[in-house]
Amino acid sequence: MMSVQFNKYLFFLERVAGRYYLIAGSVFLLFYIIFKNKILKQKIQSLFPKNSDYLREIFYSTITIFIFALIPLFFIANSTMRPYTTLYENISDYGTGYYFLAFPIMFIMHDTYFYWTHRIMHHKGLFNIMHLVHHKSTNPSPWAAYAFHPLESIVEVGIFVVFLFTIPIHKTHIAIFFLLSILYNIYGHLGWELYPKGFSKSRVGKWINTSVNHNQHHKYFKGNYGLYFLFWDRVMGTIRADYDEAFEEVKNR
Repeated sequence: MMSVQFNKYLFFLERVAGRYYLIAGSVFLLFYIIFKNKILKQKIQSLFPKNSDYLREIFYSTITIFIFALIPLFFIANSTMRPYTTLYENISDYGTGYYFLAFPIMFIMHDTYFYWTHRIMHHKGLFNIMHLVHHKSTNPSPWAAYAFHPLESIVEVGIFVVFLFTIPIHKTHIAIFFLLSILYNIYGHLGWELYPKGFSKSRVGKWINTSVNHNQHHKYFKGNYGLYFLFWDRVMGTIRADYDEAFEEVKNR
């Protein structure tokens, strides 16, 4: 029995680790090594992190991966717990319309969950305990995507549990959603801005989080708390006043 559970844990561990190391590693290779000199002027912060920063980010991200892999083991691979979740087997159970609608719902839910838990972790009573590890990356790299204190990792993976007990979730929802999530997370910590000039002021772009926006959060520690969107930052007045100016400065180089 123990060996079966361990094999299941290894299965989930390989999936989570594969996403992180393959995507973050490939992006790091392209931006920080292969094309580094060609795109140097466009880097959001002109300086580069130290090698010790990369190692710290990878170290804490690896711990996060081990924690993240425990959640599907407990809720999905556990025959005692799984019947109480909202997981369903066949797409036809809820139809293709709901299947595709679930993705934007999940992103909205995750963004809301992230914004408010993020702001809570910035409280002076919690910041040093839970969130300081992530903010040691004042000039983040793609490796910072999962660089959390173990306590923060538990909070971050909490959205997985929220999904499993709120809306109907197909197993492919989980795989696709968290693949897209890590992609956007890595973009947010990339160190370069991929959206075009003027995007932050456009009708759609002013509601979308960007690499410049999240880079400011790491640099200054205050403001810009969103993940995918800027809805809550704009509604709650927590978007930095110099965000649009910083975005244009980067794109005008």
